[in-house]
Amino acid sequence: MEKKHINVVCGVIRQGEKILCTQRLRKGLSYVAEHWEFPGGKVNDGEPMHEALLREIREEMDWKIYVGQLLGTVSYDYPDFSITLTAYDCIAEDYEFKLLAHLDARWLLPSEFSQLEWTAADQQLIKTLWCNDCK
Repeated sequence: MEKKHINVVCGVIRQGEKILCTQRLRKGLSYVAEHWEFPGGKVNDGEPMHEALLREIREEMDWKIYVGQLLGTVSYDYPDFSITLTAYDCIAEDYEFKLLAHLDARWLLPSEFSQLEWTAADQQLIKTLWCNDCK
């Protein structure tokens, strides 16, 4: 049986040099539950990526962001599904967001990302965008 494939879009939302990192809820598969990620979500069939990102941030954080340039795309095969994760450079209108679908949020420098336990796909994205020899 072929694994389900999910297209996901995320925002690398900046505040100065720091980037917003969000912690997933304690539900779902153990290898992604409570792990950290860049905020975003699933892209619906036929939905433009930037519109999906705006929608997901509005739904999950009640927040307005501005979507900039494409930063990169990675693919990852989890045990139960595969994912294509596409990241966009983003800024926010303000910094008043709500955590409607996350446990926690932190503004970190890329050099501080290793403090967190990331989802595997987001970890791969970090390696692609910020360093070639990260662990």
